[in-house]
Amino acid sequence: MIPTDPDFEALLVYLKESRGFDFTGYKRSSLMRRVDRRMSQVGIVGYPDYLDHLQVHPDEFTALFNTILINVTAFFRDADAWDFLRAEIVEPLIAARAPDAPIRIWSAGCASGQEAYTLAIVFAEVLEIEAFRERVKIYATDVDEEQLTEARQATYGEEDLQAVPAELAEKYFERAGGRFTFRKDLRRSVIFGRNDLVQDAPISRIDLLSCRNTLMYFNAETQTKILSRFHFALADGGILLLGKAEMLLSHGTIFAPVDLKRRVFRRVPRALYQNGGALTDFPASTASPVAGLDQLRTEAYATSPLAQLGISADGLVALTNARLETLFGVSSRDVGRPFRDLDLSYRPVELRRHIEQAQAERRPLRVTDVEYLRAGELIHLEIQLSPLIAADGSVLGVNLAFADVTAARRLQDDLEHAHQQLEAAYEELQSTNEELETTNEELQSTVEELETTNEELQSTNEELETMNEELQSTNEELQNINDQLRISTEQLDDANSFLETVLASLRAGVVVIDHDLRIRMWNRRAEDLWGLRSAEVVGQHFLNLDIGLPFERLRPLLRGVLGEPGGTAETAVEAVNRRGRTITVRVAATPLVTADGGHRNGGAIIVMETEALADATVDTV
Repeated sequence: MIPTDPDFEALLVYLKESRGFDFTGYKRSSLMRRVDRRMSQVGIVGYPDYLDHLQVHPDEFTALFNTILINVTAFFRDADAWDFLRAEIVEPLIAARAPDAPIRIWSAGCASGQEAYTLAIVFAEVLEIEAFRERVKIYATDVDEEQLTEARQATYGEEDLQAVPAELAEKYFERAGGRFTFRKDLRRSVIFGRNDLVQDAPISRIDLLSCRNTLMYFNAETQTKILSRFHFALADGGILLLGKAEMLLSHGTIFAPVDLKRRVFRRVPRALYQNGGALTDFPASTASPVAGLDQLRTEAYATSPLAQLGISADGLVALTNARLETLFGVSSRDVGRPFRDLDLSYRPVELRRHIEQAQAERRPLRVTDVEYLRAGELIHLEIQLSPLIAADGSVLGVNLAFADVTAARRLQDDLEHAHQQLEAAYEELQSTNEELETTNEELQSTVEELETTNEELQSTNEELETMNEELQSTNEELQNINDQLRISTEQLDDANSFLETVLASLRAGVVVIDHDLRIRMWNRRAEDLWGLRSAEVVGQHFLNLDIGLPFERLRPLLRGVLGEPGGTAETAVEAVNRRGRTITVRVAATPLVTADGGHRNGGAIIVMETEALADATVDTV
């Protein structure tokens, strides 16, 4: 037995007080297992923390109830039980009723309604459709409002109808797209409503009550309470159909088994007890008198295996026997003494009032469960008091017979103990069976969840495969672009190399500037003239260079070239080269133009050559 957890009990009390769901009668092992499962899903460890979570997040109640109430059901679940129900219960039930007598059915714990509609199909098949609509009412109840809403819609998927024979599915369900809806004309005979089997009043005058695999979630005390309500709900001879995990072995006084294998039971009427007794007249004896009858009676009395004591009407000891002397020490020496003076009158039990009652009522009395300690040994006695009536009707006295029932009592105790052990074994077996069924229900629910998760994972995998193909296609496109870029880069490198070769081959210094007069290109001849390398001047302002050119004379020239419309300009200036020698430099500036003759960013090309170099060039030409 699982010890009671105060924190868990406080959580159950909160659920009962705040939402009206009483789970205190449920089995703690399975109930705690499901609550723990929900707590792990929301990342909470302790029951007090989860109670706080419920108070802060009201929507959590729905998720918790869906976890506790597994709601695993199906059409024609356990087909063998439904075949037996139709052949052995439904058909005889209908045959025994008047043609127009109503039939009331209760499906308790109906979940999403498959069992209630299965009952409707079974009765409609036996009664025919028209008679079913007129005579049958099916009351389907559950505590889960969400499941009841689904049941009222009476719409199910193709996988839900797998257990329904094809001819019945076609006869009782209407197809709409990929869903199947139970016939509307028969749907009106099935009434859904909320009913808590522990707290709410049962539905009365029921002919057939189906409560399959619902009792197994409750403890023994709550099961007894619910079964008592089921007994009240059923009419005389009503049938109770349970699930295969519910044994109902310890309630034989209210339900008799019809078929234990299929868990079908019949209501047993309450026993009625009446006070009273039967009077028997014995015929007068016609036999001849027996010789020595008085002596025979005396010896028979004296040697009786029962301890006997005869008391006269005035309370005096009249007769004793050997067994009485052995048991209580009362012998023939006590004959004539008042019975009240003997220890036997009050020990081991008060006998005087019983003697008076037997004489007054003139009927035998029995005193049972008398314990007597003799010589350190406890024996159990049963005392029979018989009034002695004379022929004229007067009371002669009372005869007391003391029967030693110690052995019988021990056998009875052993029998009761064996019965208790058997009862405990049956209950343990039932509990184990119910636990296994509960585990099976949970596993089935988990399998369904895993199947759903598997479908989602498969869909995700397909999406990932599609994305992988798209990425592979994109990668190929990027590879093609990369190849094109590599080719373009090689072509650009070749062009740059060719341009650098051309510029390096020129005997004049060449400088390319942008519109802001910042240097973009500086050839090797310019390095020779002015002593500055390309890396030192690229990006610098041309007019800010510390070289031997007179920039004040070049500024107007450059402004004219870079202006609108720009044209070629040329001038000769005196300058100092990198060696400090004074030279005459011819400076020519030309605007940068595109191939189509348009300006490109407003830059210019500046060509610088010495006079001697220029003359040599002219002479060569």
